[in-house]
Amino acid sequence: MSKKVKVYSTSSCPHCIKLKQFLKDNSIAFESVDVSSDPLGQREMVQVSGQMAVPVIDIEGKILVGFDKEELKAELGL
Repeated sequence: MSKKVKVYSTSSCPHCIKLKQFLKDNSIAFESVDVSSDPLGQREMVQVSGQMAVPVIDIEGKILVGFDKEELKAELGL
């Protein structure tokens, strides 16, 4: 069973682009929130993570900040 993944990002963030490509390459379904055009999404990201920087990944309540491939693999069981 796959985990529910939500990615808070912006379209111009290079780490966000790499993160989303990594998820796609590994067939991980995810919800994407572009915080540069979604003020409610931005508030939600800050509320769940305490962070203003992207990317922020929410994996069923486990918050990861930044794109650490090894940490992400471990959390997703890859």
